[in-house]
Amino acid sequence: MVNRVAFAVPGDLATPTGGYAYDRRIIAELQRMGWQVDVVNLGEGFPRPTWETKAAAKRKLAEVPKGCPIVIDGLAFGVMDEAARELRDRNPLIALVHHPLALETGLKPEEARDLKGTEREALSHVRWVVVTSPSTATMLVDSYDVDADRITAACPGTDRAPAATGSKDGTLRLLSIGAVVPRKGFDILVAALASLKDLRWHLTIAGDRTRDPAAAAALDAAIDEHGLGGRIDVLGALPPDRIEALYAGADIFVLASHFEGYGMAFAEALAHGLPVIGTTGGAIPDTVPPGAGILVEPKDVKALSRALRMLIANPTERKWLANGARTAAQELPTWRDSAKLVAKAIEAAV
Repeated sequence: MVNRVAFAVPGDLATPTGGYAYDRRIIAELQRMGWQVDVVNLGEGFPRPTWETKAAAKRKLAEVPKGCPIVIDGLAFGVMDEAARELRDRNPLIALVHHPLALETGLKPEEARDLKGTEREALSHVRWVVVTSPSTATMLVDSYDVDADRITAACPGTDRAPAATGSKDGTLRLLSIGAVVPRKGFDILVAALASLKDLRWHLTIAGDRTRDPAAAAALDAAIDEHGLGGRIDVLGALPPDRIEALYAGADIFVLASHFEGYGMAFAEALAHGLPVIGTTGGAIPDTVPPGAGILVEPKDVKALSRALRMLIANPTERKWLANGARTAAQELPTWRDSAKLVAKAIEAAV
């Protein structure tokens, strides 16, 4: 039985995003299961690393003992096609794909084309692929020529949580959690809320503002432009206890992502019994069933605004969806469930 694995991540494993949280929790569970996990830091700047960073990352991977399986996070792996080709016969490679790099919002067509090409090439050199949703698995089979028989869908685990108590002052508390990057659709959310000034609500956005400074500046400008500075708080990245407090005090979870490879924040909202408003982008419909939330097409400001108005103004509907959220949460995997699937994938690769 395999009991040692190298786990390669781009940059700081403590980075406060869903993808890094997935890596941290899987690594921790593998260690609890008796695995020796050697974390390899591939450096900062992925998926657009400097030449020097990319070369250093190749050297670090080459230092992994021969025959030891290597799990490589897709944020880096998708642009490491040369390293994958050189290592394929030396180490069993397992790609961990959160979502295809080419689907990040805001890319120029040529950038998306290049990323798709390098990721497809890199994936051709792996023994196995781990994805975070069945939706992403289908995408890799259909568009990246990956054999369905060597893909494992290991959805993120979700911690069990107490039901949110909600607001007590008559102002509905809306919560949105995600890094401030174009793909999360915060510009769409602000535009949708701009037509709801007649209702009592307050939105809190919590997520890393440093990954895309231009997107953060654009969000601030949009809030000011619509005169919503007193009704929207943008808090930046927060520690887990602060995030937990935000969930506890919320009435509705809303996130207008253009695409999600899974949507961990949606699952966390379900675990807290929050009615959800989201989009149909990527794997979100797999995570949020109809009885737990309202999903609209990505980038549809009017549809999002209608969904928000309906839920803000309708406590009966909120309660019904909250009950559906708690029911759906009972079907979500734990982190141990997810880690067991990853462990099987590593063993299959060897």
